[in-house]
Amino acid sequence: MITVEEARAQIASALTPLSSETVSAARAFGRTLAEDIVADRNQPPSAVSAMDGYAVRSQDLKGGTFSLKGESRAGTGLDTPIEPTQAVRVSTGARIPEGADQVVIQENVEINADTLRTGDPANPGRHVRPAGSDYEAGQHLLGAGTILSPAKVSLAAAAGVGDIPVMRRPKVAILATGDELVHAGETPDGDQIFNSGTPGLSALVFSIGGQPLSLGIARDDPEDVREALASAEGADLLVTIGGASVGDHDHLRRVFTEEGGQLVFEKVRVKPGKPAWFGKLGDLPVLGLPGNPVSAMVTARLFLVPALRTLLAQPTALALGFETAVLSAPLAQNGDRETYLRGIRDTATGPVRAMDKQDSSHLAALSEANVLIRRLPDAPAADAGTTVEVLPL
Repeated sequence: MITVEEARAQIASALTPLSSETVSAARAFGRTLAEDIVADRNQPPSAVSAMDGYAVRSQDLKGGTFSLKGESRAGTGLDTPIEPTQAVRVSTGARIPEGADQVVIQENVEINADTLRTGDPANPGRHVRPAGSDYEAGQHLLGAGTILSPAKVSLAAAAGVGDIPVMRRPKVAILATGDELVHAGETPDGDQIFNSGTPGLSALVFSIGGQPLSLGIARDDPEDVREALASAEGADLLVTIGGASVGDHDHLRRVFTEEGGQLVFEKVRVKPGKPAWFGKLGDLPVLGLPGNPVSAMVTARLFLVPALRTLLAQPTALALGFETAVLSAPLAQNGDRETYLRGIRDTATGPVRAMDKQDSSHLAALSEANVLIRRLPDAPAADAGTTVEVLPL
């Protein structure tokens, strides 16, 4: 068995980042930026007004009286310089006329015919947004590998990038195995159960920016498994659920080998999820997850998420995002495998406790958990108040 860190590293080393494509800014949310975005001009391109009012020379405010001279509108600035004791009407976002260095808001003036009076004191720069105050030409705005939030999409658009270069969405084929499974919505027969793994993993893949492709359920028959593996052609990654044990009805690994598959690793020193494995079927990377639903979802968080982020060329692909929290209840000594306990953290930064149900088949408990509590191999018992590592869910 190898460690969790070794497994992640070996998966990442076997994967190659995907190609890029361009999408409109309106469709870029959640995508991974493929190239750096650098500003090619100042923003704002010239000094502009931050308020509706009048642009003046601050040194003239000691007199308090101005003659009105035209208007500068947003998008249509006044091109002639301002002269002493002149005031130019400006709207928010309008270019400040050359020579002006202060804006007097419209609430603080009195207008009589073509004369403006104000009691505002001199305050150079008041209500003026300098050229380049947001960003300057040549400034690095967004780096390749950035996940585009709404604000980052807006920034790219503000920089004039209409079609944004992003990484192609990874196509992730998901194959569940086992005669005991039926699809949700069907009627189970006898001891059959619903296939919860494929929908759960599909949601996880989608949340990371991938494109899930369900291959259905392969029955406990070598030929059915063989056909299912062949149907993954064209995917960037195949994820299998179950069928990796050594029982008489577990054919997945044997068929994988018969079809020329090469194992990279076959067990991980982790709980839950020891049977997790990884290999390549020709050029197709294959990640095998355990059949128990909790084990599948936990190992997907540990291995599938970094794999997707590697395909997307995200610079922190292998960083799982551990945080620290203080235990509100004690934990027993851990065994010889790295263990991930379903836990509940009371607030975003509050104390955490392990849930009572930790069986790898108890999916309801996982749905209530908001963190996984990490316990290293042979970790000693931990009292309440001990700081532990947690992985947000």
